[in-house]
Amino acid sequence: MTDRYIPRNAARAAAAGALTAALLGLAPLAHAAPPPAVPAPPPAAGVAEAHDAAASPGTLSTLSRFFARDGALAKTDARPRIDGATVPVYTLDRDFVAGKEGAPIARLDFLASTAVSADGQKASVWTARTGNTWSVVNIATGDDETRYAAAGARKLSGGTVFREPQINAWYVQRGDRVLPLDEDAVRAVGEKGTTVDAYRDRVRKAYGARLPGSAYDKKGVAGGYDAKGAVNGDGTSVAPGTDADRSVTAAPEGDGGSPIAAPAAMAGGAAALALGLGAVAVRRRRLRHR
Repeated sequence: MTDRYIPRNAARAAAAGALTAALLGLAPLAHAAPPPAVPAPPPAAGVAEAHDAAASPGTLSTLSRFFARDGALAKTDARPRIDGATVPVYTLDRDFVAGKEGAPIARLDFLASTAVSADGQKASVWTARTGNTWSVVNIATGDDETRYAAAGARKLSGGTVFREPQINAWYVQRGDRVLPLDEDAVRAVGEKGTTVDAYRDRVRKAYGARLPGSAYDKKGVAGGYDAKGAVNGDGTSVAPGTDADRSVTAAPEGDGGSPIAAPAAMAGGAAALALGLGAVAVRRRRLRHR
């Protein structure tokens, strides 16, 4: 058998081609960002305790006043009840916005239960851990929290349903996909959704310069109001008319009937949960400002 002669230049070219192919094959792996961590779910015992707090006689009494706030029905006729399961509510995580490797796309903010009155009105009861117990910290009109949790489960089973309160948008994320659940989210990422990397780039550009420690934060406007609108407790901006822009519609008994001022950081969750106010009843404003 005669050995086949391969010119030296051809051999070098073949070796170089093989090396280039190998490097090109590895390049996507070297530059691909790891998927975000899955946020830890609340403990089952905590969910049960939160549900009990939402269904407690004191909360139901506040709900009766809440549902009767505009004279739609008498307080004694409201007969509120907690309907369905208590669900975790996740909010866009500031570490994810900052690009921290392995950060979850969202963090647990609070648990939500849907209350229904005798005439069909709905309200969302927010419950959070305060000390060693789970307590009601907010009541808001509508059932966004449980409704979007169910919609996300249908659209992307096993995914994390979360909100971007700065634009009042709801999404579901699993693996590399982020899919929209409402009109605001569609405007942000399109009807077909986007990748986690693309979504990270978008929120980093939108909010990255306003995180704690930023020049924006050092100006002293983070966590309160500025000339353009409210900002969350984590320093990210909230446009007027979003989930944070709420009007108070009911107040706990014993306050002489005066409304309780809802903090601007309510949408961010953390500041609201730290207040430990019991039931702060507010109404969402469905203003579409875009």
